[in-house]
Amino acid sequence: MKACFKGKRRAVLGVTALVAVAASAVPGSAAATDGERGSPDHWGVITRNTIGSPVAALRTGPFGSFGVTGPAARPPYGRGSLGIEVADNSTLLKPPAEAVHFGNEVDFYGEPVLELREVGFHVFQPGENVGYGGPGNLPNIKFEIDPNLDRNPTTYSSMVWNPPPLTTNQLNRWSPYLDATTTGTWFLTGSAGTTTDCNLNHPCTFQSLLSALNDGGAEPVIYTAGVSKGRDNMWIGAVDGLRINRTVYDFEADGVRIRRAP
Repeated sequence: MKACFKGKRRAVLGVTALVAVAASAVPGSAAATDGERGSPDHWGVITRNTIGSPVAALRTGPFGSFGVTGPAARPPYGRGSLGIEVADNSTLLKPPAEAVHFGNEVDFYGEPVLELREVGFHVFQPGENVGYGGPGNLPNIKFEIDPNLDRNPTTYSSMVWNPPPLTTNQLNRWSPYLDATTTGTWFLTGSAGTTTDCNLNHPCTFQSLLSALNDGGAEPVIYTAGVSKGRDNMWIGAVDGLRINRTVYDFEADGVRIRRAP
């Protein structure tokens, strides 16, 4: 199975196999949010959350851009990353924008949301993306969860992080680590967002969202975890070093490698 949906884009991102085959320094087959276990084999495009024909492809690089030197000129881990391409006006749906979700539907299932302590990633943000959608036009971290709200019977919501806008001197190169627990904003989709007042129109801090989910009912649990983009603005770039608690997911051209966080 390939991670690239459009054949004409394969040359752009140098697509290789989507399924991770790399060896891991962290043993185990069932992951937990404590970051000590996890399988590299369970990462890929979550098809039911993907719209249009976007790209989410494990690739080498990007290196650069031209003239950029030092640590910001290469992926923060290894030699590869997760390349992402989404278009803003390419479907007959309303809105016409594409969406893509690259994640893991197995290893986080049933893990407690309230035990999330460290979340974040590095991003390669070309300056053109700012022109497409402003300085906040960036990919997201998304957890599909059962919010288990005492005041709301819904059993599904997406818990989404919007990163903070990058500064001009952070464009066209790899960003530093973007900490989703202290920067940017979070929101819940659907009725859970309305109930908690942490929704797209009124996003919250990470701690405020966890407090809203901790409402005295059953504990909220995770279904899936991953990186997403859309449906909004066109974006072409890359992500690496997705951190969830003590584990860093290193996206490489030959698979997803599991590293212990420094």
